[in-house]
Amino acid sequence: MDAPLPLNTCSTPAGDREFFPTPPWATRALLDELSRRGLLVGSRAWEPACGEGYMSKPLAEHFHRVRSTDLHDCRDVFPDQDEVLDFLLDWPSLSDRDPFDWIITNPPFKLAEEFFEVAFRRARVGVALFLKQQWLEGKVRHRTIFSDPCRRPRLILQFAERVPLCKERLDPDASTNQAYVWIVWLKPGALEHEASGPTEFGWIAPCRRTFERPSDYPPAPPSVCSEPTELLALMGETSAASGTGAITASENKGLDQ
Repeated sequence: MDAPLPLNTCSTPAGDREFFPTPPWATRALLDELSRRGLLVGSRAWEPACGEGYMSKPLAEHFHRVRSTDLHDCRDVFPDQDEVLDFLLDWPSLSDRDPFDWIITNPPFKLAEEFFEVAFRRARVGVALFLKQQWLEGKVRHRTIFSDPCRRPRLILQFAERVPLCKERLDPDASTNQAYVWIVWLKPGALEHEASGPTEFGWIAPCRRTFERPSDYPPAPPSVCSEPTELLALMGETSAASGTGAITASENKGLDQ
C-alpha cells in the first residue's frame, strides 16, 4: 500500500500565479491521439490547474464529467470551476469517494514533478501533462520516472508545430520559440490490452487548422477612438462646429485653389 502523501499548507507562494493558458486546439490534439490508439477509456476527467477553463472545455467534449479545480478562484471568468483547492494537498477521502479515470492538465512548470506524483496516485486509468520539451531532461527524473518500469510514460507526443502560450492570456496571433510535448502515463493494470513496455515517441502532425475554433478565444476588446472626430462620426454628428479640427466644404475649396 502506498504511503500517504505529505501534507502541504500551500504549494505555490501567495500572489504567484504561473498562468499560461493552453490553446484548446492543443488539448483536442491529445484527445485525438488517445482516441486513435484506443486509450481514451473512462468517462471522468480532472483538470486540477483549470485556470480560466481553456483545457476543461475541450475535455468536456469527450468526457461525461470534468472536474475543474485551481489554487486560484477563476469563477468570475470560468463559472464552471468546481472548487478552489491546492491539488498538491493530500485528499485521501476525496480520492476514495470520487475517483477519476484521467487527470489531464498543464501544470505550473516548477511544480510539474509534484503534479505528476499526485496525479499518478489519484488517476484510475492515466495521466497526461502538457509540458515544455526540456522536462524530458534531468538526471533525477530519468532515475525516478523515466527508467522505472512502473512509472515510465506510455507516450511522448511532440508537437510538429509550435503551440504559442502567453502569460495571463490566450492570443491567437502569438508566436513562440518554445517546444511543447504531451507526456502520457497509464496506470499499471488499468487497461488489459496495454501491457507495460517501452515508451512510444510520436509526433503530433500539424493540426491547428483542424482543431482550432473561433469560439476558443475571448472576444477582442472594443477599439478606442484616438481622435475626437472619430468619436463624433461614431455618434452620427457632423463636424461643422468650430473647434473640432474638421475642415468644412468652404475651407476645403479654398485649399484646392
